[in-house]
Amino acid sequence: MTPPRALSPRAPLHFVFNGAAGNQDDDAVLAALEQVLGAAGRAHEVHRALKPSALADTAWAAAERAGSEGVVVAVGGDGTINTVASVLLGSRVVLGLVPRGTFNYVARTHGIPLEPAAALRLLLNGRAHAVQVGQLNGHPFLVNASLGLYPLLLQDREAFKKRFGRTRLVAMWAALRSMMRVHPRLALRIQADGQAPRQLNVSTLFVGNNPLQIEALGLPEAEQVGRTTLAALALRAFKPGELLWLALRGALGRLGEAPDLTHFNCRQLSVRPRLPLQRRLKVALDGEVMRLPPPLEFGVDTRALWLIKPDADETPAVATSARAERAAS
Repeated sequence: MTPPRALSPRAPLHFVFNGAAGNQDDDAVLAALEQVLGAAGRAHEVHRALKPSALADTAWAAAERAGSEGVVVAVGGDGTINTVASVLLGSRVVLGLVPRGTFNYVARTHGIPLEPAAALRLLLNGRAHAVQVGQLNGHPFLVNASLGLYPLLLQDREAFKKRFGRTRLVAMWAALRSMMRVHPRLALRIQADGQAPRQLNVSTLFVGNNPLQIEALGLPEAEQVGRTTLAALALRAFKPGELLWLALRGALGRLGEAPDLTHFNCRQLSVRPRLPLQRRLKVALDGEVMRLPPPLEFGVDTRALWLIKPDADETPAVATSARAERAAS
């Protein structure tokens, strides 16, 4: 296990915001920032991406300003965190978080407070830990990567959020609407960790790197996720009734008992469509949808990502908190 790194109390903090000024959530963070960091006398800079497409460039600029011993802080949800982490992955620059998303799986898994002032105090006093990152065809992910139904569900959810707001209730309603359609079968050839290939017809293939999300579904693979392995889930349900039944099992933390599900841990997973005409597949990584050419190669990234988080003895165990997390959701 890689030991944690102590951070210089004088290293400036570089905050990366995703979006133009004037957002109420951002204003709350800025107010807390001035209060907490001002009282501590800690130097800091704010870097703002004026549009989502500029976020990666803004993160690069912040990383250059931070230098090898600095800290770049992602302010936002899991998608924003993914973009900033992708820039810092493999470098000495440390990632900090001020979570402002809908589900905040990264922050909750690593014991990072959701309240801005508390998250800022952790940045002042915490140490940097090496955390596991998944990757799909060279694209990093911290929470999950998937193809099939799940990317379509995410697109529907984003459309609903633009109309009705970014709340968990809106997200769940969008998911329900998505599952009421009949979805096509994905004919896949999958091979895990060099074992014999398997032929599967699925509606969704989901690969998770977040133990909190996997454990909340009731899957035993959560125990090993984040400890050099990923969790793979292949759903063989296609009709609305079947999908709703699986969703109910997941909400109750009993998805692992479902007969229409294949699930296992792996370090590497190779996926090919059995129809060679499929030149690009729609995939989702931490909530961001893109198209990638097959084969799809999932794996544990060998590069280090340094994250400011509580030490292990200060972080609640994921496995004992799943019921409370499901209630909070």
